[in-house]
Amino acid sequence: MLEFINTYIFGFATPAALIAAGVFFAFRLKFFHVTRPALVWQTLTARNAGGGMSPARALSLALAGTLGVGNIVGVASAIHLGGVGSIFWMWVSALAAMLLKYAETVLALRHRRRGVDGEYHGGAMYYIKDFFAAHRHAKVGIFLAAMFALLCILDAISMGCVIQVNAVSRALLGVCNVGTAFTGGVLAVLTVAVIASGRDGIAHLTERLVPLMTVVYIIMSVAVMILRRDSLPAAFAAILEDAFSFDSALGGVVGFVLSRGVRYGTMRGLMSNEAGCGTAPIAHAGSSVSYPAQQGIWGIFEVFVDTILLCTMTAVVIIISLGEVSVYGADPIMMTLRAYSAVLGSWSEYVMCAMVLFFGFATVICWAHYGMECVSYLTERRGWRWTFVVAYGLAAAVGAVAAPDAVWSVADFALGAMTIINLAVICAMSGEVVSETREYISMMSTRRKSRSLRRGVDKT
Repeated sequence: MLEFINTYIFGFATPAALIAAGVFFAFRLKFFHVTRPALVWQTLTARNAGGGMSPARALSLALAGTLGVGNIVGVASAIHLGGVGSIFWMWVSALAAMLLKYAETVLALRHRRRGVDGEYHGGAMYYIKDFFAAHRHAKVGIFLAAMFALLCILDAISMGCVIQVNAVSRALLGVCNVGTAFTGGVLAVLTVAVIASGRDGIAHLTERLVPLMTVVYIIMSVAVMILRRDSLPAAFAAILEDAFSFDSALGGVVGFVLSRGVRYGTMRGLMSNEAGCGTAPIAHAGSSVSYPAQQGIWGIFEVFVDTILLCTMTAVVIIISLGEVSVYGADPIMMTLRAYSAVLGSWSEYVMCAMVLFFGFATVICWAHYGMECVSYLTERRGWRWTFVVAYGLAAAVGAVAAPDAVWSVADFALGAMTIINLAVICAMSGEVVSETREYISMMSTRRKSRSLRRGVDKT
């Protein structure tokens, strides 16, 4: 049933809605992220003047949720199930998703609340509720916000925990012959321990793990591409050629949108960068920035790093060795590890296995934070928070040994449903996003003019 919904409802609606909403925001915001590179650069390089969680730390927390198994298993799964052309649709979904991540981050900061703990709490459930309340449909807003929170909890347990831990356990079993039950038990204990440390503990850990993981992963990928540089043109040509070959006999627009390449490319791209589904803004909402648009630009950068940079690197590494690793298609994690070792040698499997471990663990604890925030939104009772912690720990232990096929369907369903709800609301609230963007651009322009005048006075 879930597979039917994912294929024939969300398989059509989600790619179409993502691209349509991305184009809508691109025109509403006048492509400012492309036409104003100086503004983007100044935002990313500016120092944080306030206290609390810095923009970069909020980004690291969000990236911990996105730079996970989706970059490794998701890419290999998309290639195996949808063909190499699915990578093109990952790019398309990422380009459309950049401004979606920007918009939902801006709205999350505009509608966040300061809790009794003194920290900011925000996310899609808050602005969904506020939007309908402002339009005299408070009950609808309460219902949809609660539904979103429940779907996010479901997605945290399935995609954020089970799929991640399963990939880690399979990698450790295949490379180091470590038992899956042992891996699940250790990760369950570590996850519960980190969750108990609260958001600051999670943020401190991800702030250290994410940059290190990213740099090592890039070095490994670039090394493969240098050694197989003669195969690079053919790899990119295959992506573009296969992207427009329809699997569906129907052809036409319907066949195009329902084709396996589009569906798996978009859904795995969404699973990787999370743009449009409203989850990463939960992390960004904790930032101490003065302007919501400032953190929104960090959201754009998040999508670029995750999908355009790292997912593309993973895809190219797999494609240039596809003839050697396609036999592992049913086991995406080993398909990816063998793609690296086919070029770099068997030692690289141990390094990549460590990358899978760190990527997966960072994602697990980040999604635990997302789930906890949603539980806290639904109820203030501490008992439910600890119930979630116990359930999450058990999911980590069971996920290490459980087959992930059904869990992928659950994760796709939750992502699809969350995305449709979130996109409808952020498009309806686009006026707020435009207003915040104009205010931020005007403020940055005034600052640049003031600095120019001061430099001119100093010279005289």
